[in-house]
Amino acid sequence: MNDIKVLLVDDHSIMRDGIRALLGNSQDIEIVGEANDGEEALVKTRELVPDVIIMDIAMPGLNGLEATRIIKKENSGVKILILTQYDSKHYVLAALKAGASGYLPKRALGTELITAIRVLFCGDSYLHHSIASVLMDHYQNQRMENQDPFDSLTPRQREILKLIAEGHTCKEIAAEVYISPKTVHGHRAGIMEKLGLHNNSELIKYVLHKGLLNLSA
Repeated sequence: MNDIKVLLVDDHSIMRDGIRALLGNSQDIEIVGEANDGEEALVKTRELVPDVIIMDIAMPGLNGLEATRIIKKENSGVKILILTQYDSKHYVLAALKAGASGYLPKRALGTELITAIRVLFCGDSYLHHSIASVLMDHYQNQRMENQDPFDSLTPRQREILKLIAEGHTCKEIAAEVYISPKTVHGHRAGIMEKLGLHNNSELIKYVLHKGLLNLSA
């Protein structure tokens, strides 16, 4: 297996020293260069053409996210692993959008850094488990925000919603669907809660807006 050529980008020399010492024990990984900031990272990337770049975010001048965006635009093949103290949703999403293939907080174990480098070199992505949780929560919340409340109604609730909008009384609906008026009232309350409605006027407007009166129950 060919050595994995790594470019190390961090404005703290003590951090670079520690990573260099850690990776020095891996026979398949070679640090071909180091950079102190984003601007230097651009120059070294063009010069050395590394396989994997270990990139900090917070650096003077050109930060890691901007450097990542430029590097990926110039060389889509290089893999960038963000190694930073920041693990909030904002930074994670920004890094992935910029083109990073991996994200590790600096509190991660050294062995995980080595694993991440190898995974990226093989063409896959790598996220620390805490980052994966952040992304999962984000996309689940986003999906819930984008979900149509109508989808949460049961088939029975949709049927009763249509009948209410058509002007039927609870007693008439009870006879129509063979349930008690009390059960109809319960379904109506559940419908109003799920749809965020407060009265029949709002309910009718909602049904007309959805075009439900043109559909079968």
